[in-house]
Amino acid sequence: MSAELTKARAQITAVGTHLKQGKVFPAVTALFEALNGILRSQLMKSERDEFARMLMDAVYHLNNDKGFRSSYPLLMQYQPGQEKQLAEMLRDVLQELQHTAVVEAKGIIQEQSQRREAGLERGRVLLAEHKLDEAREVLEKLAREHPSDSDLKARIADLFIKGELYEDAFSYLDEALDLSPDQIHLYNRIGIVLRRLKKFDVAEKYFIRAVPYAKNDANLYFNLGRVYVDWGRFDKAEKAARIALRINAAFEEAKKMLNFSLKRQNKPVEP
Repeated sequence: MSAELTKARAQITAVGTHLKQGKVFPAVTALFEALNGILRSQLMKSERDEFARMLMDAVYHLNNDKGFRSSYPLLMQYQPGQEKQLAEMLRDVLQELQHTAVVEAKGIIQEQSQRREAGLERGRVLLAEHKLDEAREVLEKLAREHPSDSDLKARIADLFIKGELYEDAFSYLDEALDLSPDQIHLYNRIGIVLRRLKKFDVAEKYFIRAVPYAKNDANLYFNLGRVYVDWGRFDKAEKAARIALRINAAFEEAKKMLNFSLKRQNKPVEP
């Protein structure tokens, strides 16, 4: 028996195993690929009879599998000598299963999105009502359900920022940055939070982390400059403003920051 027919035999045998594991799509794929291998081969009568029996058993298992029938309610038909017709039918089944899988995936995504939005709204309402412990519980549970969603963590942080709960906001922004360290807007948000907490040295470290991702972002240096202004480090604020202006010479707020920093250092302002 050729290597291709040996592979086809193993694939047909795997159909039952896949179905026992609830894997309908792999089961149908294995049978379809086995059939193609058989159709490409020249079979002796004994081989043809053996594969016919195996194919009939595989079709029987598919027709009697609840998972398969729920995805494809039509009965599969096969008689020895009808391998081409069975291959065409399996091709249709695979297309239907793929379509069903896409629809189900979209449904799951939509349901998750709705639950996420409902959780965020519930948290917002609880924060507005100053039910802080309940809000924290709801939002923490939501974050646990989506542990890899950096955008969700940033949105939760925004709710805490609006409620002036900056320590909570910092925690979620820090997690979001661990997941998406290249998202510049997160550094700007965490900078705002840390300025409010007067943790200027920590804010400086976060902005420095952002530099490799946004060397040409004037806003990043401007926001770093604001940290230095609040910190009273006007020499550093001056440097940050100059970098922002080097990137964007028309950045009026950066010009104001530069001159403010120069004044506080008793240096002449620039036109």
